[in-house]
Amino acid sequence: MQQSPVQVVSRRTVKPPPRPRERIPLTTWDLSLLSADYIQKGLLFAPPPCFSTFTHLVDHLQAALADAIATYYPVAGRLAIDQHHDDEGHVVGCSVSVDCAGQGVEVLEAVADGVAVADVVPPDADVPSVVRSFFPLNEAVNYDGHERPLFVVQVTELADGVFVGFVYNHALSDGTAFWNFINAWAEIARVRLLPSPGGPRVLASRTPPLFERWSPDGTGAAAAPVVLPYADLEGHIARPTMPPPPQRDRMLHFSAESLAALKERARQELLAAGDTAGAAAVTSFQALSSLLWRCFVRARRTAPEQEVVFRASANNRGRLRPPLPAEYFGNAINAVSTEAVRASELLTRGHGWAAAAVGRAVAAHTDAGIRALAAAWAAKPGLSAFRLFDPNAMFISSSPRFDMYGCDFGWGEALAVRGGKANKYDGKVSLFPGREGGGSIDAEVVLTPEHMVALEQDDEFWAAVSPDVQPARKS
Repeated sequence: MQQSPVQVVSRRTVKPPPRPRERIPLTTWDLSLLSADYIQKGLLFAPPPCFSTFTHLVDHLQAALADAIATYYPVAGRLAIDQHHDDEGHVVGCSVSVDCAGQGVEVLEAVADGVAVADVVPPDADVPSVVRSFFPLNEAVNYDGHERPLFVVQVTELADGVFVGFVYNHALSDGTAFWNFINAWAEIARVRLLPSPGGPRVLASRTPPLFERWSPDGTGAAAAPVVLPYADLEGHIARPTMPPPPQRDRMLHFSAESLAALKERARQELLAAGDTAGAAAVTSFQALSSLLWRCFVRARRTAPEQEVVFRASANNRGRLRPPLPAEYFGNAINAVSTEAVRASELLTRGHGWAAAAVGRAVAAHTDAGIRALAAAWAAKPGLSAFRLFDPNAMFISSSPRFDMYGCDFGWGEALAVRGGKANKYDGKVSLFPGREGGGSIDAEVVLTPEHMVALEQDDEFWAAVSPDVQPARKS
């Protein structure tokens, strides 16, 4: 086996200042992710000009991280699993919480010998395998957070740049809260580089995170520990039993103009079909989802009678009544799904119809629907809800609304965003904001080699993909 060019040269534990010990119970949305992989996302930067050595840069990030976890203290905790007993002492179940005892996060310093920025983001090519070496904990699932850190960052020195890879326990929170935390850390790092000595370490302008978990009972009270009807959780954690099949991973760019054209084509098709309501409601997300869904079905050469579905991760915060505040720090996501449709029907009905089908699935995800899903989960708890691989489906996660390029640690905007190997399978798509802004989107597309080759030969798909360029970001 070829040795990775990435070598870890130091490992540090960073702890928050002492505080009263606290337990934060995990609730429905958190627990359903215990079998999923850690989040792996990272930012590629040009060489920072403000540090004498690479170790000095890592020292700077470590000091800012220590300040950040003083506020975001659950990130430095561990998962705790407690058994519950009846009056006779028999085990009736167990619960999981975040034990906020300041156990610490980890910072890894690494060197990628001979690897340049151009090797990490080659134009019009697959994401190189070396990118996976920028992320630790490649085999961990969220359940392992009772022994492993909930957050690990690996700072890798390239020949002409820096990659900062974040590995984060998904049972702790969703992507919205994760990127809020990373942005808070970056903001503190920028402040530390300001010329005024002794400046503030946590900016008062940032709203503090809300750690109290949501309860589905409708009373407005904080969530109590959810007692799962299992004496032991280990046997209910779904871990891969064999290596995953080969897959290819490509980053594809869709400019604001391309997305507008996709949206308008969907709108016109819906108007022609007499669906004025669907035409009025169509969004760029629906239009892009329609393109991906239909082209994936073609690339897989799905049998005409085979039923196919589209799934996506949806943020529950603004859909609940009353809504959860934006600073809610936990998971607030569900998977939404279209109704199943025969592959031949999906392709025959076309772009506008598929966009409207995605729109109906999203529109149906209301407060009532979210609470019904929570009640159904409570009646039959599952610990692997987001292991959603289905050879006849696709799944979209992440969001172009996440402020990934706002994470400036003090030496400028990132050159690119990349993910590790976690949570990837045939038919998985992650959406990122396009670097130039303006509503553009980058899509991380994962398919088997055979299916990716077929997608690369799909004229409709590639007519919508924009040139792989990285211009200066627009406001």
